[in-house]
Amino acid sequence: MAASLLRLHFHDCFVMGCDASILLDSNDEMVSEKLAAPNLNSLRGFDVIDEIKYILEDACPYTVSCADILTIAARDAVELRGGPGWQVLLGRKDSLKASFDGANKYIPSPNSSLETLIANFHEQGLDVYDLVTLSGSHTIGKARCLSFRQRAYQTNPEEEYDRYERYNTYRRILRSICPETGQDQRVAPLDFRTPARFDNHYFLNILEGKALLGSDNVLITQDHDGEITRQVWSYASDQTLFFASFVKSIVKMGNINVLTANLGEVRTNCRFTNH
Repeated sequence: MAASLLRLHFHDCFVMGCDASILLDSNDEMVSEKLAAPNLNSLRGFDVIDEIKYILEDACPYTVSCADILTIAARDAVELRGGPGWQVLLGRKDSLKASFDGANKYIPSPNSSLETLIANFHEQGLDVYDLVTLSGSHTIGKARCLSFRQRAYQTNPEEEYDRYERYNTYRRILRSICPETGQDQRVAPLDFRTPARFDNHYFLNILEGKALLGSDNVLITQDHDGEITRQVWSYASDQTLFFASFVKSIVKMGNINVLTANLGEVRTNCRFTNH
């Protein structure tokens, strides 16, 4: 569940900002972001946020927004899995609407090219440094076969002539989990080394050709000037550096287009607006 809560925060912030729009259900006037392609049948953790909200509303009504709850939950999820902690700035208000189209447009796909990833992050005011750092979130969690099938069955020239079979061995493991057709909901850990621990192994995996998603693998294979590769190496060799950088980048992400004052509300139920 830790990875799911972190992912919820990411998918929320990349669509209109960190405003809990991802938590809204559909109604007669709006299609929920939950139904967008990047989210459908894959996002989890809504019930956890609902339970936290219920307890908070009972203790202190109309005070803690769903957007703040989601941000704090992501922080706690990372810390409870062995990752760094950080101070969360509070005071976010909740959006009065969702953006189905925005979710389809701005949330990167698991097979995105490096160019597309950089553009997606730039759209949110995040740079390449943030892209690489926040990709380290994939040290925990799982991905569906639907998300990594292309990685398992399509090869590039570098992988075809891999004399040490770094890629071929890993690909055989993936193919044993995910057939070429069917079984779309089967899952594999994003990090086979320590799947439940937040650490720097994600970057080691990339360097060894064992990144599960195509969008992770391209950080190396499509890095033509070597800048990203150097950053990956630095994180792979220094977990303390990665943790410090991660805190800076996720705090930056958590402040994207925050609603304050009368621009939003404090929902009493995270699934619905108050009016």
